[in-house]
Amino acid sequence: MIRNRSEDAVKESKTILSRRTALAAAGAFAAGAPLGAFSAARAFTGSGEGSLRDVVGQFPLCHSAATSVVLPGSARQVKLAWNATAICTAAAPVAKERGYFAGHNLEVDFVNFGGSTEQLLEAIATGKADAGIGLVLRWLKPLEQGFDVRITTGIHGGCIRLLGSKAAGINSLASLRGKAIAVSDQASPAKNFFSIMFAKHGIDPEKDIEWRQYPGDLLTLAVQKGEVQAAADNDPRTYLWLKDGTLNEIATNLTDEYADRLCCVLAIRGSLVRDERSVATALTQAILEAGEHVASNPADAAAVFGGYGGRGSIEDLTAMLQSHTHHNHPIGDALKKQIALFTGELKLVNVIKPSTDPAKFADRVYADVLS
Repeated sequence: MIRNRSEDAVKESKTILSRRTALAAAGAFAAGAPLGAFSAARAFTGSGEGSLRDVVGQFPLCHSAATSVVLPGSARQVKLAWNATAICTAAAPVAKERGYFAGHNLEVDFVNFGGSTEQLLEAIATGKADAGIGLVLRWLKPLEQGFDVRITTGIHGGCIRLLGSKAAGINSLASLRGKAIAVSDQASPAKNFFSIMFAKHGIDPEKDIEWRQYPGDLLTLAVQKGEVQAAADNDPRTYLWLKDGTLNEIATNLTDEYADRLCCVLAIRGSLVRDERSVATALTQAILEAGEHVASNPADAAAVFGGYGGRGSIEDLTAMLQSHTHHNHPIGDALKKQIALFTGELKLVNVIKPSTDPAKFADRVYADVLS
């Protein structure tokens, strides 16, 4: 069993945080900055209002600073919905096992949710869970339908991969024109993302690509049998599938212009945001702090995730986390901009309604609980 950090370590986590200096092209970061500044940061992204660039230039932070919230009285119980098999949710168990929830006086119970996204968001909206972590490209369409759930922060980028059969000569997006791709479901984040990418490369994702649905663990079996020529899914499966050497990585959701885009988000029920804003703030801050821990200590985060049954060796899980961008967790205007961008792109591939205004939609589904 993985033990929580000591009280001293929890206190240290509230005063010390890695400050990461953006390296423009690669989005890499280097260490060293106080946590108080992090709690106030408008975003950890490379550009735009509220970017890390703003934060680095303004220590100590002032006008938009948010005080780190430690809830008074007995620990506040919170139910957090997550998928224990998805490594992109690693910040959640890290927050629990390394004391970030406790540091904000939160007692968080996990609800391991395996149902549809619509059911998950309904569970949050109706109070069966208080919050959840999930992939933004799966959540935006259900949120368009009006669930009373608000996104409060991005958590990281990366973890979605498109893998092509070496035997079939699949080594580029263009080589998949007229071919079939295995996906876990027809509304999967992988299908949504790579449909956008195909469309931007002049390939019609509805006419030029055949999307075939299989159970998640059988996607590569379909490739091996020649029923499809590629598979699109999320880590840890896709990372582990690459290891057998029969597949090419064609693209990921960090490829090219998407290098600084988010992947996963934290969303909280609207009534909690409105009625108990300090709880929403504390939960968001704890997840952000845990995200920085994942970025700075991927091997430790891998060990924590593995302790919850995460699939893969600690070495593989560490490598997966390093391939993601767990330093990239936008909030404020930076997050709304990304939501709007994805909304417009999902309109391009007929997922979001043509009548939906991306900027207004982003304003509606985002809640600023940190300023």
